Amino acid sequence: MVKIGNLELGEFPLLLAPMEDVSDPPFRAVCKENGADLMYTEFISSEGLIRDATKSIQKLDIFEYERPVGIQIFGSEIQSMREAAAIVEAARPDILDINYGCPVNKVACKGAGAGILLDIDKMVAMTAEIVKAVNIPVTVKTRLGWSQDTIRIVEVAERLQDVGIQAISIHARTRQQMYKGEADWSYLNLVKANPRLHIPVFGNGDIDSPEKAKEYRDKYNVDGMMIGRASIGYPWIFNEIKHYFATGEKLAAPDLEQRIRVTKKHLDFSVQWKGEKQGILEMRRHYTNYFRGMPNFKPFRAEMVTAETYQHVCAVLDQVAEVYADYEF
Repeated sequence: MVKIGNLELGEFPLLLAPMEDVSDPPFRAVCKENGADLMYTEFISSEGLIRDATKSIQKLDIFEYERPVGIQIFGSEIQSMREAAAIVEAARPDILDINYGCPVNKVACKGAGAGILLDIDKMVAMTAEIVKAVNIPVTVKTRLGWSQDTIRIVEVAERLQDVGIQAISIHARTRQQMYKGEADWSYLNLVKANPRLHIPVFGNGDIDSPEKAKEYRDKYNVDGMMIGRASIGYPWIFNEIKHYFATGEKLAAPDLEQRIRVTKKHLDFSVQWKGEKQGILEMRRHYTNYFRGMPNFKPFRAEMVTAETYQHVCAVLDQVAEVYADYEF
């Protein structure tokens, strides 16, 4: 049984990665329905939280059906992160997660996210202060290092454990790699081989099929997996991996009825939570993946991503259901 603090997550939990502009409550709802064991929010700016910025505060929204759920924060100033941690705890998540992995310039080049990998001592000091500031489990998501020649992930994991984190998720790329090249999970084996390390280690990076999930589980000795990009528009991946682990067989791909039902559920929640205009706008990134592989789908996608009303999007989805009624994925 894998545990974070007192939270029991099963024998090999599958986690939904925190993804900016993706891992919001509507998306988390369909991932939970399809097998995610632990989910994290989009990352939230510590400065935004302590300044009561509307967008940051909205990201604190969590719902009972999501549990267990973690709220993730990022920032470069220790005092701001301490204050933000207290605000997060008041929102009553099960876990507080610290983002030490975001590679984008506007975050990393300001010393936050993966930028803190250039100053491991500060990373450890910040983590220690956050752990002391809250009474809920603190976890960390990070990368192997800033660059190939600065990888110290075995040391980092141990030092963060020693100041109190209760799990670590490692994206098996460096910051310089961004999302390019192949994730190198061999470093996760080294982390797990450290006899002083006893917290759960979750692997992240390139898990996009049940077969790869099983191969990496068996080869790299991790305690669970965090899935990000492969779940966008395809929340079924969590249950597909679990089924493959249990039976060695692949589940049939979701049929058209399932895809439309989940797309509509996602859209409904998005509109309810954000309002019609913003809810429709932020759904647009998901349509391509929900209907990936369907022939001659471009005109339907083009209409959905330009539709400005809920009724219009639903009408296009109904048309898709009719036109592709006999299509098999």
